[in-house]
Amino acid sequence: MPFGYASPEQIMRDKADYARKGIARGRSVVVLQYVDGILFVAPNPSRALHKISEIYDRIGFAAVGRYNEFEELRLGGIRYADINGYTYDRSDVTGRGLANLYASNLGRIFTESIKSLEVEVVVAEVGETKDGDAIYRLTFDGSVFDEHGFAAMGGQAEAVAARLKERYRESMSLADALEVALTALTEPGGERPPVAQLEVAVLDRNREHRKFLRLTGARLERLLAQTTTPPASPPTPPADEGKETPPPTGPDGDVDDGSSPL
Repeated sequence: MPFGYASPEQIMRDKADYARKGIARGRSVVVLQYVDGILFVAPNPSRALHKISEIYDRIGFAAVGRYNEFEELRLGGIRYADINGYTYDRSDVTGRGLANLYASNLGRIFTESIKSLEVEVVVAEVGETKDGDAIYRLTFDGSVFDEHGFAAMGGQAEAVAARLKERYRESMSLADALEVALTALTEPGGERPPVAQLEVAVLDRNREHRKFLRLTGARLERLLAQTTTPPASPPTPPADEGKETPPPTGPDGDVDDGSSPL
């Protein structure tokens, strides 16, 4: 046997382990259905790098892992959607078609390249009714999972998915769905990320034309105020006269310098 030989099975296992470790270092993302569409929630300390984006009229994209790698996938999906929507009809651009495109690209890279992509992706499409909604989760090796109701990926995905399964129910309001998502993303006994470090968006079937909408600022704060469970941290007592309480800055050390997976 030649020196340094490695079987194809061992090479594939090594590439898979490498990708899983990279994805696990990113913060989890949750995607779930609510009564009027699909909700995306992700802790994200970066204001410049999005983990949640719009692909087309009714289609959203969420990812975890290496930003530069999943950004290339996102841009490729937009080009695919624009070309097909212009050449044929806008209704011909579907979440399933995009999921198949991504699956082909991810599988080819995993098989042919020395290093697989350190990414996991969700493609979600909102339908005219909840029965027309679709959530596709794609892993680094091109595997596609047709999720029903909700999906979790990145970080401690299995634990997050287990908490989602315990609390998820069909036809939740948007506020209730956000509460379920935040509870699932928070470790038992831990603190929720501050509003400034949350990335939240929806695919709202009741909107005209483009269904994707980011929830930020006062709109997100009003929605959080409607949730049934108060924040984990107690309210700040009134400050003494002449004193000011500094705004929260998030957990110590939870600063993203751009070198870690999102």
